[in-house]
Amino acid sequence: MLPLRPGTGRAPLQFQFPPSVSIASLWSKFPAFLLLLLATLPLPAQEIFEEEQDSIPPAVERMYRKGLDFLVKTQTATGQWPDVYGSQPGVVGLAIVSMLAHGDDPNSGPYAQPIRRGLDFILKNQHPGNGYIGNSMYNHGFATLALAESYGAVTDTRLGPALQKAVALILTSQAQNPFGGWRYSPESADADTTVSGAQVVALLAARNAGLAIPDDAIRKALKFFTDCQTGDGGFGYSGPGGPNAPRTAIGVLAFALAKQKTANAFLAGTAFLAAAPPDQTYYHYYLYYAAQANFHTSPKVWRAWNAANIKTLTTSQSAEGAWTGNFGTTFSTTASLLSLALNFRFLPIYER
Repeated sequence: MLPLRPGTGRAPLQFQFPPSVSIASLWSKFPAFLLLLLATLPLPAQEIFEEEQDSIPPAVERMYRKGLDFLVKTQTATGQWPDVYGSQPGVVGLAIVSMLAHGDDPNSGPYAQPIRRGLDFILKNQHPGNGYIGNSMYNHGFATLALAESYGAVTDTRLGPALQKAVALILTSQAQNPFGGWRYSPESADADTTVSGAQVVALLAARNAGLAIPDDAIRKALKFFTDCQTGDGGFGYSGPGGPNAPRTAIGVLAFALAKQKTANAFLAGTAFLAAAPPDQTYYHYYLYYAAQANFHTSPKVWRAWNAANIKTLTTSQSAEGAWTGNFGTTFSTTASLLSLALNFRFLPIYER
């Protein structure tokens, strides 16, 4: 008789052999069974894609805590940050995600209050009717991602209804878009890969959180990305022209999160990304997406990219813990942290 764990509410299970089966006869067959079992196990040198998680480099933990401390110190009482981009719901959302990604308890841990203040800010900036967050679909997509990653982790009954409204707006916007993507406003009749990428990531994060996301919505979004892919594998902005590393990282990530890693679009995109130089104008934006794209490409590619990124960010982080860039200190710091967050892999969106 094997007892179950206390509190299961079920009676203990009892195991009995049929009368015709003896323990001796079972034991005589054990060596053959053991050999069969061992034959099914992978050899030590056999490389598997789902490798054990690498140990977290000490430099990453030091940088990450320092960066989060900077975000906590500079956050305002209303949950936003004092620079222009830091006052937008999308950047606030990404900052929340960077705090959640460290893996601390979001309800009682060291970043619980900053997370709650940031969520309060997002919820106050959500339209009570249609669920639109902020004044652009950029803001809406990144803020929706924050709601999706917070839902089920942060104790707040407002999150579920807010997430449902935000997702419904994304789906409604796509349904009326002739390209199957998204642009700056919910009513836009054109589309681009940067805005569309934010919506795809938000939708798939919401699916991970348990919301029903129609397969057709993801299919149409991937079709739009495919239409924007060039012959050399890169992704353009609103069509198959002018590909660069940031937009290609977005396209690769969209296919990866949709579990389409065997698609030609994904494979061609990873090949382009491996040879494409980082875009210095959108450097931290590139880091945010490229980290995830390379993580999904292969463990070998990820380790090489991650090591180089750690080295670069170690030298460029300020004494206060921040990074600076063209889109303000808050966004640059948040994007840098999120490029390092794959080392922790606590968030559902960061799973392979």
